[in-house]
Amino acid sequence: MKIVCLGAGPAGLYFSILAKLSNRNHDVTVIERNAAGVTFGWGVVFWEELLDDLYRNDPVSARALAEAAARWDTQEVHIHGRRTTHVGGYGFSLGRERLLDILTRRASSLGIELRFQQEVEDLSAFADADLIVASDGANSRARQLQGDAFQTQIELGRNKYIWLGTHKVFDTFTFAFEQTPAGWIWFHAYRFNEDTSTCIIECPPETWKGLGFDTLDSDATLRRLEAIFKRQLDGQQLINQTRGRCQAQWLHFRRITNERWRHGKLVLMGDAAHTTHFSIGSGTKLAMQDAIGLASKLREHADLPTALAAYEEQRRLDILPLQTAARRSTEWFENVPHHVEQLGPRFAYALLNRRSSPTRWHYLLHLANQDEMLRSALRWLHFARGKVRSRRRQCSVAA
Repeated sequence: MKIVCLGAGPAGLYFSILAKLSNRNHDVTVIERNAAGVTFGWGVVFWEELLDDLYRNDPVSARALAEAAARWDTQEVHIHGRRTTHVGGYGFSLGRERLLDILTRRASSLGIELRFQQEVEDLSAFADADLIVASDGANSRARQLQGDAFQTQIELGRNKYIWLGTHKVFDTFTFAFEQTPAGWIWFHAYRFNEDTSTCIIECPPETWKGLGFDTLDSDATLRRLEAIFKRQLDGQQLINQTRGRCQAQWLHFRRITNERWRHGKLVLMGDAAHTTHFSIGSGTKLAMQDAIGLASKLREHADLPTALAAYEEQRRLDILPLQTAARRSTEWFENVPHHVEQLGPRFAYALLNRRSSPTRWHYLLHLANQDEMLRSALRWLHFARGKVRSRRRQCSVAA
């Protein structure tokens, strides 16, 4: 089969790897408009479930990703520069640049052709391909070239956000909220390597305009944000540009859905097919699981239309709970000025459970987590469980 993946993000690269592993005779090409090593964004987060999936499908790249990832084992909520509450849970974070580098090297080692700095203006250039995978992001050019074939719907979030980096190392997943004369503004931040953290700053449009961000240039915007979050950043600067990439801009989140994910031999994957709000940190997970899903259906069905239909049906079902959770999370953050009136522990509890309807037992556990000794015990338990799970993955690969 001749396969062309448009877009060298996590979805396109990982699918190309799985397609080649399933059949070394597949002719697989990945085409990317940007130069090699250039990407937008800082760090990404993921959890044990994704690592389990990756080890089952390609232990080589899974091991490299696991070794490169940073681990955080607690969350903190800060209000007015003071840590008020600890929130349980743990996960992993990894620089997006490092993630793509690992996947690119793996794809290249398998003989996959990688073409960078190549714009796609007309899909007729791939007339000889059996399958074209549109993995070129939320603004998918491949999707747009098909007119309204996918019946794409785009819904803008209310809040403004900007995705930045900083050399302030946040060892915990940190939420920080500050009240300014113009209203509330907040960030969530986490480290993804030894000296750099992601810092996504968000606020209602009224706060954004009241603070003058509608008129400030990029440098002035960073300086104002650094002044607002001076206590949390410990004097470190915010960064909005690295390795020649364009500067970060204030955006509205774009929730993208498609009535159809396939049109002829063209199929959508990752953000080209669906987006989920950044506050639940599942974009990379869903993109790579899309890749796993499509590769699996291609192995199960010899007939391409049947495989693509099965892929779409299965992945729609799989992502529905996360899409629901993402919508709830979006709505919660769009109402932060209302929620933040609650006392510290209750506010943090509402933040932690913004995607679900927890029981009173969960709240009692949350209160217990504020005790340092109990919190240390829970962190040790999470660490031990993580070690057991990691050994189990390694043993399954060895077997």
